[in-house]
Amino acid sequence: MDVAHWLRTLGLERYEAAFRENRIESDVLPSLTIEDLKDLGVTVVGDRRRLLDAIAALRAEPSAHLSLVGQGRVGAEAERRQLTIMFCDLVGSTALSLARDPEDLRDLIGGYQRAVAEVVERFEGFVARYMGDGILIYFGYPHAHEDDAERAARCALAIVGAVSSLNLAEELSARIGIATGMVVVGGAAPEHDVVGETPNLAARLQTLAEPNTVLIDETTRRLIGGLFEYRDLGAVEARGFAGTVRTWEVLRPSAVASRFDALRACKLTRLIGRREELEFLLR
Repeated sequence: MDVAHWLRTLGLERYEAAFRENRIESDVLPSLTIEDLKDLGVTVVGDRRRLLDAIAALRAEPSAHLSLVGQGRVGAEAERRQLTIMFCDLVGSTALSLARDPEDLRDLIGGYQRAVAEVVERFEGFVARYMGDGILIYFGYPHAHEDDAERAARCALAIVGAVSSLNLAEELSARIGIATGMVVVGGAAPEHDVVGETPNLAARLQTLAEPNTVLIDETTRRLIGGLFEYRDLGAVEARGFAGTVRTWEVLRPSAVASRFDALRACKLTRLIGRREELEFLLR
């Protein structure tokens, strides 16, 4: 996205130099606050109001800008991928909206979003969409790692800590749901959208989570093995899903001595019918 062109469409090209000198690019633009605009020299109230409204519109349309993580655009060709998907929600946002001035609330939400984006970037995840106080995050797209499920769990615990420690005149808390499974990315779906059961399951787990907790599904639990300590919540009802869903709460990283053992709870299967190969190895 060309920030200079964006300013010209608003009739505010007079601020192009200030934006350029302060390195305001497409990844930073959606997170600008009223204080940032004042620092940029936007002293005219009308201009500041136009900019804030336009920035709010960018946040409401994720396809119109790059995410804060700065991963960029991806190809439109559809593909099947296994993703670990995270839904992060700010607890009590409705009460906050009733108690605070809209501009103050926007600054608070912006601080929360920036804190989450910084943690996600640290664990090489991808912020796919901002939905008010909710954030949709992918691990395994557009860049995949062999330990995406583990990265997601560690990232979620770090997000809970980062949000609860924010000094924004309110004590904030987050709740997070994580699910892993096959999805279809790209094709006819809007940019960065995925199609499949997994995002819906992650969203349902997030709604079941208590403040400052992380819930995961059975597939994620199997992939991350004994790398974390858990609380088994058993089979829970998830709206929109037939039957029940096995769910765990991730408490903290475990003090494992061996990652190999932590990821393989049972003993390795004995080699069967490989007598000649074993004899060769022994020789």
